[in-house]
Amino acid sequence: RSLVTRDTATIGVVITMASDPFLTHLVTSIEEVAQEQGYSVLMSSSYLDPDRELEVVGAFHGRRTRGIIVIGSQVDTGYLQLRDRFPLPVVLTNCRTYPYSVSTDNVAGARRAVEHLVQLGHRRIAYIANRCSQRSNRDRLTSYQQVLAANGIPVNEDLIIEGDGTLQGGNAAARILLSRTHPPTAVFCFNDMTAIGVLSGLQQAKIQVPEEISVVGFDDVEFAAHCYPRLTTIRQSTDLMGQRLIHMLLELIQGQEDVESEVLPAELVIRDSTGPPPTPA
Repeated sequence: RSLVTRDTATIGVVITMASDPFLTHLVTSIEEVAQEQGYSVLMSSSYLDPDRELEVVGAFHGRRTRGIIVIGSQVDTGYLQLRDRFPLPVVLTNCRTYPYSVSTDNVAGARRAVEHLVQLGHRRIAYIANRCSQRSNRDRLTSYQQVLAANGIPVNEDLIIEGDGTLQGGNAAARILLSRTHPPTAVFCFNDMTAIGVLSGLQQAKIQVPEEISVVGFDDVEFAAHCYPRLTTIRQSTDLMGQRLIHMLLELIQGQEDVESEVLPAELVIRDSTGPPPTPA
């Protein structure tokens, strides 16, 4: 049928790496809706390499996919200049300057996370960034800095650590923070994988969470509710994001002209990894 109609009824999904459980759940949500609408899904990883990302998109184009969803794009608005090369709909995540994007409200989510720590009484709050996710990281870092400033807390550059969004990166960042002359009493992490890595690093150093250091993540992956202690985090709805991504792409495939970008809410989920700072000796 595809050969006759020249319609493959297939969409392509580009992710950064398959090892991230947040992306796994997001792709599952996309695939469920796609199958309901009669589409199959092809998936490939970019490994955070813009050249590899374009190579994958080109391969999807060559296989006559009807449209492409790129999660965690390193090319971003560059797709506007590539329309002649890839004349098919492309939908992105977390790129508000691109006309067809579904984003989480990173600014509000990060603000809630840091405000939660400030309200508990923390003043030495660290942030572990993700250099591999520039746009989302910039939004979360900006909110972190703004909340500290609004509460009269100086931003200490020694407490801002470059991470990579992985368990290993979080573990390494925890060791760096503990080596500071004055370690933080709380840590806000770019994502849950970083936060779970931090929990592991603190456990190895025999630091009690949250009695000595509180930890907050971002995403609310399944592991967050089952690690020890259970992780306080900012919830992104993978189900809702996946549904909105595929529906937006299908609207573009169908030629609708009133398609607009969307920003989805982020929710603070308080569990066991946060508490008041330790009482000074």
